Amino acid sequence: MIRSLLQSVNRNDCWATSALTQCSDSVIHANGMNGRSIDSWLDLDMGDALAWDGDVTRARALQTELALRVRLDDEFPPLRLLAGVDVGFEAGGAITRAAAVLIDAGTLRPIAEVVARLPTRMPYMPGLLSFRELPAVLQALAELPQQPDLIFVDGQGVAHPRGLGIAAHLGVITGLPTIGVAKSILVGSHGELGQCRGDRTDLIHRGRMIGTVLRSKDHIKPLIVSPGHRVSHVSAPDLVLACCTRYKLPEPTRLADRLASRRDRSGQQSLDLELR
Repeated sequence: MIRSLLQSVNRNDCWATSALTQCSDSVIHANGMNGRSIDSWLDLDMGDALAWDGDVTRARALQTELALRVRLDDEFPPLRLLAGVDVGFEAGGAITRAAAVLIDAGTLRPIAEVVARLPTRMPYMPGLLSFRELPAVLQALAELPQQPDLIFVDGQGVAHPRGLGIAAHLGVITGLPTIGVAKSILVGSHGELGQCRGDRTDLIHRGRMIGTVLRSKDHIKPLIVSPGHRVSHVSAPDLVLACCTRYKLPEPTRLADRLASRRDRSGQQSLDLELR
């Protein structure tokens, strides 16, 4: 289904530049290193849940509809494999660079790393980030050698104006448990937060909890943690904190961030897709 979904995405996209046209021939369409397609992860009734035709009103309405499918109960299996995903851009924004890292949940050591590059399909629009980034994220996840039990996403979960940030959108269309780990607040407000690791306070929007402001390291700017799908508000910050070592970010998104931003490979200017 992911290939038909991506084909539908390409047919419906109306924003393009000559730079995108020039780079499209170099895009890698992957089949999955272990013979498994990410198609099986997608709910069959998702249809055009990522289709972009330039209609902002329609995209926002779709977010509102998909947000009703988000489940905020702990429905994840025993955690053996974790994944982290993050997205960066190349060529002045013409190329979307998505990184996915597979990690052993017990040791927090990386097992596999993938970078997928696709033509950027639309300009940045506040609140519609998932339509821009998820096609490349799905491509990267498809190349991981095993399916993760839980995905940490650099971005918002339900802490979003319409309750469907990129982590929630990813969780709904794949059915996989997800958590959003953001560096700043998109919407909502919170009370006073202590300065020590583990201190937390509720993030509130329109009278209801949409996430947790979590101090992951002493005296460092906090993380904004919100469930994406099949994870509760109670468990999400605990899971994130459990994956934080000596750094501010949890290991899954920290390692994905390094790949997406190329900080792990200084001097390398081009990478279509990599599996280690």
